[in-house]
Amino acid sequence: MSKSTDERGRIYLPKNVRERFGDRYRIVELPSHVALFPVDEDPLDGLRAAVGDAFEDADGDEMKRRAREALSREIRDEAENRSQERGE
Repeated sequence: MSKSTDERGRIYLPKNVRERFGDRYRIVELPSHVALFPVDEDPLDGLRAAVGDAFEDADGDEMKRRAREALSREIRDEAENRSQERGE
């Protein structure tokens, strides 16, 4: 799906997308693109609902720390790969 911004920089999501994913999104800027991720009222409750009891005994702060570390590694690796591709 492709969308353009209006004169104020707003993007309007189709009704079927809002109905499926909700009205709140996190904008994530990556080296090569921008991504929108739906945000639940309580993100940990949303995660638990999505994966069942896989994280039943997991500590929320520890999960966040690990997720941030993994994202940092992925972003760093992607930036390094792009630099090598450009010969920098």
